[in-house]
Amino acid sequence: MLALRTIKNISKLNNTRILINHCYSTQKDENYTPKMINHKLLGSIPDYVKIVEVGPRDGLQNEKQIVPTSVKVELIKMLVSSGLPVVEATSFVSPKWVPQLGDAKDVMKAIRSFAGIRLPVLTPNLKGFEAAVEAGAKEVAVFAAASESFSKSNINCSIEESLARYRDVTLAARNLSIPVRGYISCVVGCPVEGSVPPSKVAYVAKELVNMGCCEISLGDTIGVGTPGTVIPMLKAVMDVVPLAKLAVHFHDTYGQALSNILVSLQMGIGIVDSSVSGLGGCPYAKGASGNVATEDVVYMLNGIGVKTNVDIGKLVLAGDYISNHLGRSPGSKAAVALSRRLASKL
Repeated sequence: MLALRTIKNISKLNNTRILINHCYSTQKDENYTPKMINHKLLGSIPDYVKIVEVGPRDGLQNEKQIVPTSVKVELIKMLVSSGLPVVEATSFVSPKWVPQLGDAKDVMKAIRSFAGIRLPVLTPNLKGFEAAVEAGAKEVAVFAAASESFSKSNINCSIEESLARYRDVTLAARNLSIPVRGYISCVVGCPVEGSVPPSKVAYVAKELVNMGCCEISLGDTIGVGTPGTVIPMLKAVMDVVPLAKLAVHFHDTYGQALSNILVSLQMGIGIVDSSVSGLGGCPYAKGASGNVATEDVVYMLNGIGVKTNVDIGKLVLAGDYISNHLGRSPGSKAAVALSRRLASKL
């Protein structure tokens, strides 16, 4: 692969990191922020955006080829070394439903000693939560849906039944001082029901916060959202959930992920989910392509002066590593372009 061949010679260039981190970026100065741009469209964007990397879990869960535990652990190590503050490590769901993540205990055993990094895991119910805690998890996540049909196909229960399950999880987590993140799928559209009313999303979000979730990730699971549908959804949720607790999670099925992220930032959102090399999909959402690539998100944020504390060069390495193992080209346009530019300098 182009990126892999390029990286082998990376030490030959003393300015490699400068090239990758700052090429065509306005972020020349560490003190630069979007508020220095004299334009109302960027002035409301946070100075810092927290990137939540979901590649090792959400990115790999739908891969038919079972990825060895050692490869998953190495990927997590590389992502951690890039400076990402949060890396979602795995999921304690039944291997019957998600065979790819059947090694959750082994993955946790290998990474539990990592310091200075948040490594949340997904837990579908109290049983999964207990298994996660036993394996050393210090942070967990639960996943609901704003669509009744999707809830039944994804987690085999109604929305209300799922919320009842998660109340048990959040109560147990509170007793152990373990933070719980809440995911909401299908916040714009559902593969079965079509458009999802913003009021439904707001209802589920409010319920998750009320039961104790510290953060709510709003997921456009099938990637049909545009700024025209994302804005009213966010407005509805912001009416019932504090802005600081909200994150966005966009799939790039229709090529709209970055535009949706940008408009979310303009509305004050400061947390963005993404997946290295654009890995991902959804086993229960036919046709849904991968998550937005972390490399593309970081490149865009660099370009408007938003701090992430992520080294995009190391991120490209991580994306190249997992893409090479899966036998495919990197799914990040920024990674491919930066690798080609670097190759031309060698």
